[in-house]
Amino acid sequence: MDKERVKAFAEEVFTDMAGAMTAGLGFIGVKTGLFQTMAGKDWMSLEDVVQESKLQTRYVEEWLKGMVCADYLEYDPAQQTYRLPDEHAYLLASEGTDHFMGGLLCFAPVLLGVAPRVAIAFEQGGGVPFEEYGTDGIKALDMINRGQYEQRLSPTSWLKSLPEVVERLEAGGRALDVGCGAGRVVLTLARAFPRATVVGLDPDPESIRHARAAAGSSDIGDRVHFVAQKTGDLDPGEPFDFITACDCVHDFADPVRTLEEIRTLLKTDGVLFVVEPRAADQLEDNRGPISTMYYGFSVFHCMTQSLASGGPGLGTCMGPARTEELMREAGFTDFETLDIRSPVLSFYAARP
Repeated sequence: MDKERVKAFAEEVFTDMAGAMTAGLGFIGVKTGLFQTMAGKDWMSLEDVVQESKLQTRYVEEWLKGMVCADYLEYDPAQQTYRLPDEHAYLLASEGTDHFMGGLLCFAPVLLGVAPRVAIAFEQGGGVPFEEYGTDGIKALDMINRGQYEQRLSPTSWLKSLPEVVERLEAGGRALDVGCGAGRVVLTLARAFPRATVVGLDPDPESIRHARAAAGSSDIGDRVHFVAQKTGDLDPGEPFDFITACDCVHDFADPVRTLEEIRTLLKTDGVLFVVEPRAADQLEDNRGPISTMYYGFSVFHCMTQSLASGGPGLGTCMGPARTEELMREAGFTDFETLDIRSPVLSFYAARP
């Protein structure tokens, strides 16, 4: 046995455990507003942070020290003061932007909270149904995706790759978002295309409740429609020009059948726009922190909820080859990988 390799791996385990604790501390920073409190400020003492945040001193003190050790915060030992660098605040105190990463930190306790149940599923099969993740899961997913959808799902960004879709929606076409969750895609499309009809579909009633609440607090609530149904429940006699499936195809309990139903809901010259986590087809090409994160998402969320519903559990890292295979099995004759740059997402267009 190589003792140096043992030593190095022990250090790796400590590093990974530190990462888990950092995610927990980061969640606290987002949830309590501590990152927001320190954003844009100069050096702050413990007392300054407590006064600004109105939180409990002892908790804030320990949180500050932990975040310093994790290199999230800077520390001046001579003055015993703390600072959140602007570059860190850009990612941690910027909810609603396309670069906000705080949603990932809020997702961590949701995922690890079901870890004991997932461990049982390893032995007994099945999984954890989506509804078991509750409101916290819905909110965390919304925080992760909201800024990207609101700022990039537009004629000047992601949809530049689909000019025919832009033209149709601008003229008053019909759009459907499958797996709409808290409704951000629907609301974004409705704002970008005032003449379009936009429908959000999700089988989870709680997600639809959140979507309707978001629509009700907006100025476009009367131009969108949310339904707690499945694709097979919609009338194919009212087809859509454009259907989106954002970060959900790999979750489907019956992916081929669901995609077949989506195809019947499309006009013959319509377009299905698919967003999936960016992953390579071969495991050896997926090494690194993003893929590691995605495999964790898969075990604790995406794969397990599909298996809980009797699905195949395709997993978060399904990859482009499997995505194309599913589309063609479902009867889509044209499949295209769109030239949209992202370090974490892949984009596809499928046509009947």
